[in-house]
Amino acid sequence: MAEIDEQEVLRAELEQLKIEHGDLDRAIEALIETGNYNSLQLQRLKKRKLILKDQIYATQNMMLPDIIA
Repeated sequence: MAEIDEQEVLRAELEQLKIEHGDLDRAIEALIETGNYNSLQLQRLKKRKLILKDQIYATQNMMLPDIIA
């Protein structure tokens, strides 16, 4: 039962991470289109986006069952 609850928590966390990643992607695109940004600001957004991508992969891996070879 606890494993099911953990999976539900991981799914919710994964969904939230994907939403935030998409939001950052759109924010970066909008910032570039306007041309009204500094490179440090853009670098920070891109770095945050990469961190989110890593968190998404880590969460997805936690959802997969362990395979004993």
